Amino acid sequence: MIKRFFTQTFGVVGALIENNGKILLVKEMKPSAKGMWNHPAGWLEVGENPFEAVVREVKEETGFDFEPKNILGTYSLSKASGAEAGHHGLKFIFIGNISKDQGKYWENEIAETKWFTPEEIYAMDAKTLRDVDIKKMVKDYFSGKKYPLESLTHTVQ
Repeated sequence: MIKRFFTQTFGVVGALIENNGKILLVKEMKPSAKGMWNHPAGWLEVGENPFEAVVREVKEETGFDFEPKNILGTYSLSKASGAEAGHHGLKFIFIGNISKDQGKYWENEIAETKWFTPEEIYAMDAKTLRDVDIKKMVKDYFSGKKYPLESLTHTVQ
């Protein structure tokens, strides 16, 4: 694995998963975000295909199989304070379908998964919600924003 430097912008893949008007979030176990809710997401490894990465992240953090159908958007989040001050992630957020059955997720990283209404997410503060840009993602999703998967390409040279 290549060493990561937080002075550089880094890539994150994530999924906004909706079912019956509710959004699936995961409760983090990592020390920097312990007990906070997040959407299933993680680092894009150097050279990794973003489409495969989001499928992997959703499976690891929720136990669901995920099939990306569209891109919700690309979000730029810079952290100015707290344990992650100086981090600047570019997030590629996908929307799609999940399997009917939930398998086992990584319990050493995720405490639990839970479905939330948009209003419950909008009411969360910086002590409850890991990244405030999740509120924007939820608003974008319910406003109908989506882009074709072809708007993101992956090339290995």
